[in-house]
Amino acid sequence: MQSTEDSFYTTTARLIQQQKRLIARMEEAFNSPDANKMISVRGQLITQTIQIEGFLKRQYPNSQKLCNSQGNFSDFSSLPIQFNESRAQIYCSLFASSQELFKLRPIIDRLLSRRGEITLVRELPLVSGERQLDPVLPIAPVVRPNLNKPAIPLDNREPNLTTPPLAIIGRTQKTAIANYVPPMQPAIAVPIEALNHLQTATQFLQTAPGAFPSQQQAFTALNRLNDRTNSPEQKIYANFLELPNTGMVKVLPNSAYHRQPNVVQNRLEANINVYPFPLGVETKGSFVPSLPLQVVGENFQLVPENIDYGFIVDVGDLALEKLDGKLAVLNKPTRDFFLNYQPPKELESLQIDKRRFVTGKDQNWNQSQVILTGAKAQLNRTYLVRSLQFQLPDIILNRQPITRRNSRAKQQLSQVPSSDTIIAFRPVRSHLDGSYTILWRVLNQLPAPQIEDLEKYVQ
Repeated sequence: MQSTEDSFYTTTARLIQQQKRLIARMEEAFNSPDANKMISVRGQLITQTIQIEGFLKRQYPNSQKLCNSQGNFSDFSSLPIQFNESRAQIYCSLFASSQELFKLRPIIDRLLSRRGEITLVRELPLVSGERQLDPVLPIAPVVRPNLNKPAIPLDNREPNLTTPPLAIIGRTQKTAIANYVPPMQPAIAVPIEALNHLQTATQFLQTAPGAFPSQQQAFTALNRLNDRTNSPEQKIYANFLELPNTGMVKVLPNSAYHRQPNVVQNRLEANINVYPFPLGVETKGSFVPSLPLQVVGENFQLVPENIDYGFIVDVGDLALEKLDGKLAVLNKPTRDFFLNYQPPKELESLQIDKRRFVTGKDQNWNQSQVILTGAKAQLNRTYLVRSLQFQLPDIILNRQPITRRNSRAKQQLSQVPSSDTIIAFRPVRSHLDGSYTILWRVLNQLPAPQIEDLEKYVQ
């Protein structure tokens, strides 16, 4: 059974962690156009403030007398008998942070009203569970929000264009819907006063851990447990990751990189997801080969840009350490195709080959299976990828005119940075959001492919 002192430190450590998580949720809600997130943090703020106030009053009934506005106890000589210096510091840090966060309630109400201009705001049910009827349609019950899902956008007539056509360089393309302009996403900037309150509350909480006596190590461990960067896979596969040209990344679903139709996003919010994944192999100049891999539906899918392309094959439950640049452990047809496939040297033919791998049609590779840009995602399987990438100059991508005297532009056309890389990867963990943690290894760097007719595609 815990002593009164141990119970105090255990409870305050838990409450401080809850405060930190609430601050993180508030930051996310303030940057999001989703009204349901704002409703959630408003309710969490109220319940957590009540919980902290109740705990503090049980310890000492007059928090404002004991603590000053800076989150410190007012006078050491006037401390109550049940408090020592460390307990008083933790008490006041928790009190000050709770008071500072509660100042955000009118700001949250104001921001929620603005979210109502973007998404549908529905009232929460009554505490008693009493049923209310719609004031306009008395027969129909009031529909309550599901706070686990994004709020419904007011403009939800956006067409589903989740499978855009392949980009074709050098030709004018038709769009799926003529003259269609996607809706402008809202630009949401967090109010400075809200950021100041969050920062001040965080500073109050930062003074608490140092006041914990014997619990300090456990408190630090709890912080590490909540640190997303502390990946257990890094330790499990440390020996493999010491090998050259290896790495570990989290492959995210396609939705992490592309806004889904009828889902509102803050256009000012930066995308922090690193994609495609740089392979870190040595190349000439600034060009760095990468692995453009995503999870699309139930498949691992290569999603390269412009004229980049590649193909992927599931080679079974095979350890990455057993694979080498010669692919000796693979069956002969698969090994020969990965090592001997020759990319075309003309831009049009290159894009035709890309479409063959994407669609699986018109393939004449003499293979027993169709070679595609994706394969079913499964644990305990190893996948082999060959990725061809080109750093096309802007004069090609934008069809800019080139003059005879522009020697620099001509040099860019004749020396396009490129790479041809064979990579193996193996998923080692699946996540609830549909993502996978994978180990990857570069097996071979083939001669860089060249395009010989780029001058045909400039004006």
